[in-house]
Amino acid sequence: MKKKSRLLMMTLVLTFVMILSACGSGNNKTTEPENKGNAEATTSPAATEGAADGAIDTSKEVKLKMIFVGPKPVDYDAVFTELNKKLKEKINATVEGEFLDWSDWAQKYPLKLAADEDFDLIYSANWAGYNDQALKGGFLELTEDMIKKYMPKTFEAMPQVSWDQTKVNGKIYMVPQNRGESVEKLIMYREDLRKKYNLPAIDSPEAYATYLKTIAANEKGIAPFTPETGDWKYHNLDRVLLKQQNEWNMFDLDMPFAYKLDDASGKVFNVYETEEFKNLLVYYKDLADNNAWSKNVLNSKNDHQADFKAGKTASITHNNGTLGALMALMRQENSPYEVALADINVGKKKSVAISTQNGTSVHASSKNPERALMFIDLMQNDKELHDLMMYGVSGMHYEPVGDDKYKALEKNPNYTGFSNWNFNSPLNRDNEAFPQEASDLVKGWEAGVYHYQLETFVFDNSKVKTEIANVGNVMLRYAIPLEYGVIKDIDKGLAELNKQLDAAGIDKIQTELQTQIDAFLAAQK
Repeated sequence: MKKKSRLLMMTLVLTFVMILSACGSGNNKTTEPENKGNAEATTSPAATEGAADGAIDTSKEVKLKMIFVGPKPVDYDAVFTELNKKLKEKINATVEGEFLDWSDWAQKYPLKLAADEDFDLIYSANWAGYNDQALKGGFLELTEDMIKKYMPKTFEAMPQVSWDQTKVNGKIYMVPQNRGESVEKLIMYREDLRKKYNLPAIDSPEAYATYLKTIAANEKGIAPFTPETGDWKYHNLDRVLLKQQNEWNMFDLDMPFAYKLDDASGKVFNVYETEEFKNLLVYYKDLADNNAWSKNVLNSKNDHQADFKAGKTASITHNNGTLGALMALMRQENSPYEVALADINVGKKKSVAISTQNGTSVHASSKNPERALMFIDLMQNDKELHDLMMYGVSGMHYEPVGDDKYKALEKNPNYTGFSNWNFNSPLNRDNEAFPQEASDLVKGWEAGVYHYQLETFVFDNSKVKTEIANVGNVMLRYAIPLEYGVIKDIDKGLAELNKQLDAAGIDKIQTELQTQIDAFLAAQK
């Protein structure tokens, strides 16, 4: 009788929860898996997946859908057909990918979540608004019990600090990548053009400016610099010329705040109020006046990597891994251009990406969260499936070289360019053709990687979301034109920018941010 009463109570509770869910809620949804000793805690739509012996019942076939950013690979069908054969065997599931192209992902990504579309998984990252989307309720909260049960290999392999870095208000909404990477920005440029005009080595902001202006004056039909596509609220070179040059950390691309890496007090300041930023505007204005980038740069949706590969631009910026991969691809295809990498911040403090640089989140409305987690577990920890997702079909796109390297084949470009980096793990293979110069740069940095106190700090913006949205709009309207040299009078433009930021509520954001930082640092003592 007690067992029947308990089951009746469970039925009533679950019915009540379903009614509440049907009414709609802006809060994050949490799916608690069935625990062997605590069945009452379960609110999962698939709560009965736990079999009596603790095994997971996958007898029902599930079709998962995942949102990626980047263009759909040419050979998507060939790769995902093979992937789904293996998934069907292992967890009785298949996955369908939807791809948001680089030219418009920034607009479409938040709309996918706001519209509560029907999908199960989505690429997530700190630079793609992870914290904000978690607070808005777009992602499912992942409890430790869920991770242990449905992602046992990931739970075992993932360092605790990586989980800590994903927490928003103390809760996890992402399965982060499990392989560290550098996100410091480098410049990739045409070495053949530098040699052609006998220019000095590009090892400083001044040398880079000389290169850009020389290309603009002499090479018709080639843009000296092309920025990354996306709804960025900073100039793409800011992370090279402002963040790295001054050894600052900038919290979020939606806010103009930074702090000095070696400042133990974590004092926050408005980047736009600094002398360093004003000096950078002068640098940018000089470049703009000398045609260092397209006059249409503010409206351009060009793929900067594709343009560089095609010889349409003489330089771009990105992280070492991305640029090294592009360099390897160009050499594989016997590109007529000689290319090289430039670090114009030699000797400056370097930092590594926190785990949320790339990750996977389960949609708050997923009908199959358990199987979605099992899918992620396989992508990061099953060698066969990991290779398929990351490198394509063996013999078609790549050849394995030992356990940790691969050789790119002719059709390798048909399966690149999209966000499979969320599945980075210790199983990753390195391209045997990855440029030695790119590897040497990273090795040089590794010896001096700087770990700072606020490396794991996560800002809870729930109290200032309106102000952050307003500030973001001001940055796009007033800061970006300034940074691309469109505004003639720098002083007037800068004054107007800060005036508009004041009206948007920037002081309130800064106060809240500093309060949370102070509390975080105090808790570390």
